[in-house]
Amino acid sequence: MASGTALIYDDEMTSYKLLWDNPECDIEVPERLLSSYEQLKRYHLLERCVHVPVREGTEEEIMLVHSSEYLEVVKSTQTMNEEELRRVSGNYDAVYFHPNTYRCAKLAVGATLQLVDSVMSGKVCNGMALVRPPGHHSQRNAANGFCVFNNVAIAAQYAKRRYGLQRILIVDWDVHHGQGIQYVFEEDPSVLYYSWHRYEHQQFWPLLRESDYDAVGQGKGKGFNLNVPWNKVGMGNSDYLAAFFHVLLPVAFEFVPELILVSSGYDSGIGDPEGQMNATPECFAHLTHFLMQLANGRLCAVLEGGYHLKSLSESVCMTVKTLLRDPLPQISGEMAPCLSAVESIQNVRAAHKPYWKCLMYEEATPLHNLVTKSKQMMEAELIQTSTHPTAKQAVGKTNSDEAIKIDRFLESHMKKILFPVPPVKTAAAIVSKADAHLLPISVQVEMEMNAQELKTLVSALDAELVKEERALLSLQNVVAILDKILKKKVCNGIAESSLASVSTTFALKHCFDFGLQRVLCIVVGDVDLELDLDDGKILLMNICQKQQTEKTNSKYHISLNWREDAERNNFFCAVLGFILPVAYSYQPDLMIIVIGPNRSLGINGISLLTCLLQGLAESRILVVIQDTEIKLVQSVAKTLSGVPAPDFGAYAPASQENVLEIKRLRNQLQQEWKMLRCSVRDWIFGS
Repeated sequence: MASGTALIYDDEMTSYKLLWDNPECDIEVPERLLSSYEQLKRYHLLERCVHVPVREGTEEEIMLVHSSEYLEVVKSTQTMNEEELRRVSGNYDAVYFHPNTYRCAKLAVGATLQLVDSVMSGKVCNGMALVRPPGHHSQRNAANGFCVFNNVAIAAQYAKRRYGLQRILIVDWDVHHGQGIQYVFEEDPSVLYYSWHRYEHQQFWPLLRESDYDAVGQGKGKGFNLNVPWNKVGMGNSDYLAAFFHVLLPVAFEFVPELILVSSGYDSGIGDPEGQMNATPECFAHLTHFLMQLANGRLCAVLEGGYHLKSLSESVCMTVKTLLRDPLPQISGEMAPCLSAVESIQNVRAAHKPYWKCLMYEEATPLHNLVTKSKQMMEAELIQTSTHPTAKQAVGKTNSDEAIKIDRFLESHMKKILFPVPPVKTAAAIVSKADAHLLPISVQVEMEMNAQELKTLVSALDAELVKEERALLSLQNVVAILDKILKKKVCNGIAESSLASVSTTFALKHCFDFGLQRVLCIVVGDVDLELDLDDGKILLMNICQKQQTEKTNSKYHISLNWREDAERNNFFCAVLGFILPVAYSYQPDLMIIVIGPNRSLGINGISLLTCLLQGLAESRILVVIQDTEIKLVQSVAKTLSGVPAPDFGAYAPASQENVLEIKRLRNQLQQEWKMLRCSVRDWIFGS
């Protein structure tokens, strides 16, 4: 079974630099690699990774994407003097060559392929290659935008040829459009390419018409090129998450990739002089977490851009921590995508409606008369949009004073969001200890809480409950696990209980007595909870088969009526299109998932729900299960522990009935939970 995270790095890739004055290229410096590597050391992440040696990419491998004529041009730069290097660099857009460029570019290709081999052979589960020069702009016959050889495109072609892969997902979160990758695969349905990028209605480099949302691919590749153009600067965490929830993840789960390649450019992060965006480093942890749930966890992240050294290095570390399966920090900032982001999301969804079942019931049409160009709507957006106070400094070209402010902001911000990792990832307290050997070896089996200790704890919060022997027995497992989660001795856990309603009600009291402010409680099946929901401390979500006519949905009490597919998992639409956006809008301190009898979801749906929610609340989840079902306990335990990568079953598109239910809830609640907005109409009427 694959485990571990590879890190591939070699100092030699810092051995080239700009030799002359060129303001266009002077931000691409060796310190980009050095600062990232040093920060990984400071966080003690290096010693936790599997170190894989670098090799050169061969000429045959490079020519999987590039022409032999172009290869010869790059090779010839090894012996050129400065004047000759300047002349050949001038033949390309935003590129500089150095005598060591060819060697470093071959190492960057080889490092990327070493990572692919390590993941595909099962030596590791995932990994990151810190490489230089970057690659996603380079084309068959041309260097472009600091890029010499297209590392990720070569890796995709290599993986298809060597391992016979038929579906590869490339996610490009660099702030520039990776047009080089798009050109290679735009007619290839075996590669799904997703890129978000600063576009500003074609006013931002590389200034290409084909970077817009309607460039969906060509020929057999139609539908396999997803461009999300950002038409303004200042995009933040909520904008990036909304694009994942409403565009990438639904399509990616339907695509069912066998390998994920990430063009990991961090110029889309806060403080970067190129991107001028506001996403903080932990955002990349959350994006990575979602991608790790695809392709059995086979994920290769390859460095692209990133030119603010502090922002770059912290974001690299957040990515690697997540690959190592550390619990995620809470994501910061208001969870409300801006109008411009929502407009882009609507356009992409509409453009791809003909190609993906997950979008087949999409009503939105592309906005040809772009509303974000309207002065009135821009003014409305300025009122609605909120960013970090210090992050606002990032909008506009970053001068040295502003860069220092961003450094200070990030130093303070990282101290706030980082926390010690609990010594145990997952614990379980189950009724039948004889079944403990069926759980993953990494799951710590807990004994029920001592009877006297339990009585003392319960009497302090509910004097009447102490008198009920059956109720006390039902609490033993739940309180044993919850107590360890609250004290951060374990990250998450499973507890069996004979009376889930009693156990959950008491668990919530215990949470608030401990000092928590917000708990998300999701109930699957018949479990009646009598709770006070007026103060917002609890967000209760019921997932049921039948309409609960006596209960009206409100901000803190939501009923999702779901009819499950008998053979395949059709719950992706509900989790991605509704539950995750609401949960991220709420930002809980802890989550309790309660599974009762007569449940409306199968094991695969429950596993999907549990898995994707782990990005929230520092991954603190308590799963309470009534009526022991060992297969369910096994599946949830695997999902919480993350080893092996979870299996969510065969993908099925949601029925029209289920899609209409999601739309009904979205219309009711998008004013309260703004991450639900995925069309301009939603944004305008929900404001």
